[in-house]
Amino acid sequence: MLTLILGGARSGKSRLAQRLAEPAGRVTYIATAEAGQDSEMAGRIERHRADRPSVWRTLEEPLALGSAVELAANDADAILVDCLTIWLSNLFWEHRDAASGTVGDVARAELGRIAAAARRCHVILVSNEVGCGTVPEPAVTRAFRDTQGLLNQCAAELADEVILTVAGLPLYLKGAR
Repeated sequence: MLTLILGGARSGKSRLAQRLAEPAGRVTYIATAEAGQDSEMAGRIERHRADRPSVWRTLEEPLALGSAVELAANDADAILVDCLTIWLSNLFWEHRDAASGTVGDVARAELGRIAAAARRCHVILVSNEVGCGTVPEPAVTRAFRDTQGLLNQCAAELADEVILTVAGLPLYLKGAR
């Protein structure tokens, strides 16, 4: 089963994803963020680590998400990927000199691999809904926002269940319980 959880910043996406994963038994958490020199991001990463059950396995994978999910599906009952937005940002940086459309093509191919792995265990994807604000001025920011929107659409199409979180409350958009 493939579940996509969407929402804005601090909407409760990660908390909901963890609640959905907890009953599964063997859970692998795939973290896509890297702190680098950013102390604020390091703090966020540490808070996420502290919020997870200690028995969960954690994989840190900023780029090769399809491979990480395929590997984790070999011995997990649930896989929680947090988050597609950070992963896409990493892809944008990795392919910053590539032709337009490359990042979207890579991301869609990886989502296909993830969806295939979701036939073996429950995969929960967390992603930000970034299209509800104003149109950003810088071209690279518009390209990211547009690609994120298309990535979310692709993930929603592949997903068995899509949940939007607002103020910590889930709204089931697809596959409602």
